[in-house]
Amino acid sequence: MCGIAGLINSRLSRDDVEKTLQRMQQQMHHRGPDDAGIFISPNATAGLVSTRLAILDLSPAGHQPMTSNDGRFHIVFNGEIYNYRELRSQLLVEGYQFQSNSDTEVILKMYQRDGPECVREFDGMFSIAIWDQQEQTCFLARDSLGIKPLYYHEENGQLLFGSELRTLLISDLAPRSCSPEAVAGYLLFGAVQEPNTLVRNVKAIPAGHYLLWRNGTVHLTKYWDIQFGFDSGNGKDAAHVVRNALEESVDRHFVSDVPVGMFLSGGIDSTSIVALASKKKGSNLRTFCISFDNPAFNEGDVAERTAQHFGTQHSDWRLDSGTAKSLLNEFLNRSDQPSIDGFNTFCVSKLAHDQGYKVVLSGLGGDELFGGYHSFQLVPRLVSYSRALNPVFFLRGAGGRFLESAATSPRMRRLGFFLQGVPATTAAYWAVRGTFTPREVEQLLGLYCADAGDNRFPINGYLQGQPTPGDEVSYLEMSRYMRNQLLRDSDVMSMAWSLELRVPFVDRKLLETVATIPAQIRLAAGKRLLLDAIPEIPEWVRNRPKQGFAFPFQEWITGEWGEVFRRIESKSPVRLKNWYRCWCLFALENFLQRNGIEKPEEVEVGR
Repeated sequence: MCGIAGLINSRLSRDDVEKTLQRMQQQMHHRGPDDAGIFISPNATAGLVSTRLAILDLSPAGHQPMTSNDGRFHIVFNGEIYNYRELRSQLLVEGYQFQSNSDTEVILKMYQRDGPECVREFDGMFSIAIWDQQEQTCFLARDSLGIKPLYYHEENGQLLFGSELRTLLISDLAPRSCSPEAVAGYLLFGAVQEPNTLVRNVKAIPAGHYLLWRNGTVHLTKYWDIQFGFDSGNGKDAAHVVRNALEESVDRHFVSDVPVGMFLSGGIDSTSIVALASKKKGSNLRTFCISFDNPAFNEGDVAERTAQHFGTQHSDWRLDSGTAKSLLNEFLNRSDQPSIDGFNTFCVSKLAHDQGYKVVLSGLGGDELFGGYHSFQLVPRLVSYSRALNPVFFLRGAGGRFLESAATSPRMRRLGFFLQGVPATTAAYWAVRGTFTPREVEQLLGLYCADAGDNRFPINGYLQGQPTPGDEVSYLEMSRYMRNQLLRDSDVMSMAWSLELRVPFVDRKLLETVATIPAQIRLAAGKRLLLDAIPEIPEWVRNRPKQGFAFPFQEWITGEWGEVFRRIESKSPVRLKNWYRCWCLFALENFLQRNGIEKPEEVEVGR
């Protein structure tokens, strides 16, 4: 696990290229404190930089940037390739020679052999950059499901890229003005929607894509996407299929030359991972949990009981409001792009780091794959009810307009906006998952973007065809909420503590197998399929209502922080009502101020 960055065709002097790369490298030190390196091509056209968190091949042989034996290819790589040993064996048979036991060298030789299409062979999480000195090309790639981030800025033939947005900003080669389109997406959903970033003309390489820079131009290629499909054979013995696929995924995610711990809450997903891991690894396992005094949010007691059941060595950090508030400033300073989530991962990652761990497994992704959210029931229902009102669409629209303008609840205002449009899964999904309505976004946008204009921001969007409404919701949960919020926050907040977070449920091979199970079985209520596949899950977890990994922010935002939030609420042109809408604006303002992003003068964070 590393931080990577680079600069191609900058037209700067060699000294200025080196100084720029050094600033970017220092900015990423938290992502890789074990080692660091810089490569600059002889003509200074290309510069690559890496900071390394040593997980596989801890020796100096795993150093990055790494160069091929013939000196042609140079690579920096962030992530883990779980099937690198199998690929290495194939390459050895073909006559390739290795100087290390790292997955980085396997990627390098696979690129030598197959070029950009090599990414189709990789099982894991990754962002990759390879400079071809002979062809004078730069290859960038991101893993299938978007676990590891990679941002780029391309302008006038120059390419700038890095693992975090702030890495590009510190180079002073990226613009420091905000993107109205990205701010709008952030306000609509509570997280920036890829491929946009909050910085104008800086994009995220989309999940399942690679980019090739050649002669000053870039070309993006999609090599993979989520696709659900029906296989009657898998439906007949679905629990067995899931069991085998998940066991294999957990095994893959334990590939490491350092100890691997696990996050354990009171939920089904993290318990599933611990159950399978304990069966394979025995009792020599470490688990980590955050708990609270408020029983409405506390999962610590359930996690403790589960840890005892599986014989893990368990660490629990009970957070009170004073401790939490003392961490908020550091949390904000270590954030990359804001969201209405992430503090939970920040805290539990600190716990694992303080216990000396560099790798942990998380249960993230189980809800999206096995129908664990209320959205799986609510979204199809909203679409169905709205379509049933099509014969009286004028009454539906009038009722929607009334709800949007008169309702005090943000959820009801979103419902009102939804009813005024054409019934569609994407719009219904926003009504369930959204934060502000498009009309509220229009009112807010001028606070943050001086050139916001009179744009409208539709909530309907392209949705790749999926077999059933349930599959459509699963696709949206994975490609929007999971990718844009959960995975991005998990990467930044774990790496803030030099911790690699792995997600066995977010695994291409697992998804390709489970996606063929019919939706009525895969998405059965209460995650029945997952429970059937892992009977080891104890009854106190099985029969417990879904709680989610949430924090009692509403209680904690008092005193000085409460004043900050009240000031934001008083300046807002729309009714905020809920704490998460207030936090959404506060986190955005903090990001703009902290990064020196241009904004109208009247915007203040107050802290």
